[in-house]
Amino acid sequence: MACNDFAKFFTEKIQKIRQAVGTSTADPGYVLCPPKNCLNTIKQFHPINSKDLEDILGQLNSSSCCLDVLPTSFFKKVSKTLESDLLQIVNFSLLSGVFPESLKTAVIKPILKKDNLDKTQMNNYRPISNLQFLSKIIEKAVSQQLNYFLKQNNCYDAFQSGFRQNHSTETALTKVFNDICLNTDSGKMSVLVLLDLSAAFDTVDHNILLKRLENWAGLSGTVLNWFKTYLENRKYFVSIGNFTSEKTSITCGVPQGSILGPLLFNIYMLPLAQIIKNNKINYHSYADDTQIYIPMSPGDRGPVQALGKCIEEINDWLCHNFLQLNKNKTEVIVFGAKEKRLQVTRELQSIHLKTTNQARNLGVVMDADLNLEKHIK
Repeated sequence: MACNDFAKFFTEKIQKIRQAVGTSTADPGYVLCPPKNCLNTIKQFHPINSKDLEDILGQLNSSSCCLDVLPTSFFKKVSKTLESDLLQIVNFSLLSGVFPESLKTAVIKPILKKDNLDKTQMNNYRPISNLQFLSKIIEKAVSQQLNYFLKQNNCYDAFQSGFRQNHSTETALTKVFNDICLNTDSGKMSVLVLLDLSAAFDTVDHNILLKRLENWAGLSGTVLNWFKTYLENRKYFVSIGNFTSEKTSITCGVPQGSILGPLLFNIYMLPLAQIIKNNKINYHSYADDTQIYIPMSPGDRGPVQALGKCIEEINDWLCHNFLQLNKNKTEVIVFGAKEKRLQVTRELQSIHLKTTNQARNLGVVMDADLNLEKHIK
């Protein structure tokens, strides 16, 4: 398989998803408004100093990209000699609101998803992206200032555990597992829906993202312009051994392998939380993995209907934002007394939800009995 074939495959995969979900033109039947606490704005980055640069270099790992002029480990060793030039480059980008064009190219290496998969099938490969080290230095400086602003203004989704300080898959799992256990102890059933999105990071729409940065995160002026130049005119090429593909333009998605990509995705997804809250449904997210869950009693149709309505609105919002809900991989588990599960399962079938007795949730195999036996084995 040639590098150009992989490049074509990866590009067409994203195009097909966007074409499939981007055909809906009907206005959604709900109105979403940015929370009032996010009305403050950040217009200008401040320049970094020698200590800031030293801290940034210490936090970044030493992996290198084939586009790097110097190996990263050596770059770090001579960073004091390069300090003045580095500060000039980083601060010029921050203060001018422009991300360097020369740092917008990514190197993609196709990696087999599992060792036992057919190596001749391109859909068995995952594109692993790498960027130049200098790009990551600038991004880290931006990330630190943006994260501080978002934290000070409480712009984060409280139930988003992905890529946030002091949060992890453990915080998400602990919250969900504890809520379900409390429902069970009180004699109620619980229904957990694990939503699966297809290549979500790669299908993000740049125009929508910029609007979200402005209206939901409070970016304006030079800061907003910096992100505009950061997203536009990006390219990638595929590298396998000594062979490379032609460069391909990237017109959507958050930059993979970047420092800022996960944070930008979290901001892009902020309105989703409002939809779920408006339907009075419990939820927790880790990046693009969102799980929604409800307590209910057998025979009570209200929670089931609310869950179905919420899923319809979620799917509608995803389509309007060029994100695809993979219904075939979305899984549903019913927790509670065994004799009552069948009745709840039948009620869920009325809203076209098919249940399973176990599912992998953020690396942990959860089962309907809540004993984690399958995970331990």
